[in-house]
Amino acid sequence: MASDRDIDQELVVRVQRGDKKAFELLVNKYHRKIARLLSRMIRDQAEIEDVTQEAFIKAYRAIPSFRGESAFYTWLYRIAINTAKNYLASMGRRPTLSTEYEDDEGETLDAAAQIPDLNTPETELMNRQIVSTVNEAVEALPEELRTAITLREMEGLSYEDIATVMNCPIGTVRSRIFRAREAIATQLRPLLDTVSTNKRW
Repeated sequence: MASDRDIDQELVVRVQRGDKKAFELLVNKYHRKIARLLSRMIRDQAEIEDVTQEAFIKAYRAIPSFRGESAFYTWLYRIAINTAKNYLASMGRRPTLSTEYEDDEGETLDAAAQIPDLNTPETELMNRQIVSTVNEAVEALPEELRTAITLREMEGLSYEDIATVMNCPIGTVRSRIFRAREAIATQLRPLLDTVSTNKRW
């Protein structure tokens, strides 16, 4: 059975031969993931959509030179991140993170998993506080650390793929993710200590 990467590569080859429908299939497959990734860097929904479309346009123009040395989605993520950086630089802004918690995505760096799953006002409030603290901690990270932790924890990329996206050695990726996790843990510790102290269930 063909792997996801093999299917992508076959679609890329079809695009390189002039099959526009194959590119539409790639857009349909990755549009939501790219938009979600960019929502961690850009707040405004209309801007997210514009930059997402621009990233796909750039990918379409560059696809003749894609040789499959990395997975297509890794290559696409790199284009999307660079497109967002260029867009924000042109607007005189730095990347930011959305502080909205996307519950259905579970994108909380697993922080909320440390809270007992009891449907009480207290635990719901604590969940929201932890999610907010995580997002604020990630937003405060330097750009390189923020990008690395976002790709790892929220997009689920491997260290190898992140190294490709960020164009740096895998050791650098590991270091950035470690430093990002340490910074987030430092911010979370007071909240989680409070939870531990208050556990009387």
